[in-house]
Amino acid sequence: MNTPATCEPFFRYMRKYVDLNPDTMDLVATHSGELTVPPKHIILHEGSPSDKVHFIVSGTARSYYTDFSGKTVTWSFHFNNEASNSRNLFAVDYRAFLNNQPSSVTIETLSEVNAITFTKAQVKYLIEKSLIYERWMRKLNENAFMQMYDRAFTLLTMAAAERYNKLVKEEPHLLQMFSNYYVASYLGIAPQSLSRIRSPALILSFLFIHKCECYSRRTW
Repeated sequence: MNTPATCEPFFRYMRKYVDLNPDTMDLVATHSGELTVPPKHIILHEGSPSDKVHFIVSGTARSYYTDFSGKTVTWSFHFNNEASNSRNLFAVDYRAFLNNQPSSVTIETLSEVNAITFTKAQVKYLIEKSLIYERWMRKLNENAFMQMYDRAFTLLTMAAAERYNKLVKEEPHLLQMFSNYYVASYLGIAPQSLSRIRSPALILSFLFIHKCECYSRRTW
């Protein structure tokens, strides 16, 4: 059980989609929990029941799976800052959670994580008792579907260099937040491949900056 003050980070996200009143906040707070997990700890094992949703308040984590060749692929990074979307904020296997199926991913903390948690029973209760929560949950599910579709489409249809360019354009903050090892895993490639892809991009970036500086000097 939480208090409305403890749940304020979660309420800030809810307010992006719905208007909250004190009764709704009290209801959500009393039907949620808190979780603090140390670094390098498994929150959810692949193949286990996905029966909790973790809203990240602070810290970093990742969801990953093992493909047919035995390679580990990071499906999503989890964190809470101004760049976060719902896929980052919620550490959960949505498909398994909604369909009562074993999880397809493992969720691992990369640093100490503080989270607000909801069990499946609590989510069901809140949907039944609160129209505001039910409306917000519907929005969350829509966002989650679109983001999961985009992620799968990227991995299945784009070459490694294209995936990297898409990352630079849409999620450049990940390059500062996570090591090359994890970024490479997110792109579905080996760290050595990431280094090869980044080298031409760095050279082009340097040439562009140098050209701009030369032009600026000529202008003055």
